[in-house]
Amino acid sequence: MTKSELQEALSGELDLSFQAAASIVNTILDSMTDALVNGDNVEIRGFGSFTVRQYGSYVGKNPKTGEKTKVKAKKLPFFKVGKGLKEAVNGEKPTG
Repeated sequence: MTKSELQEALSGELDLSFQAAASIVNTILDSMTDALVNGDNVEIRGFGSFTVRQYGSYVGKNPKTGEKTKVKAKKLPFFKVGKGLKEAVNGEKPTG
C-alpha cells in the first residue's frame, strides 16, 4: 500500500475529501518523523514500535573493486512488529 492508497482508503472509510485524508496522513507521518528525529520512540499498541538505533563506524569493502572504505557512524530507524500485527499476518486470531 502506498501513501496515496492509504489516503484514498481513509477518505472512503471516513467519508472525507481526499485532501482532508491527505492532511491527516501527512500530520501523522510528520509527527512520527519529528518524534524519531528528537530521539523519542513511537509506539502504536498492537501494530508496533519505531525506535532509532545508533550504528558505529566500520571499515567496509566495495563489492565491485574490493577497495576498503570507512563507513561513518549513523542512526537508522528500526521497526519492531507488535503482537497483534504479527498474529494478523500469520492468520491467527488476535489475542487481547
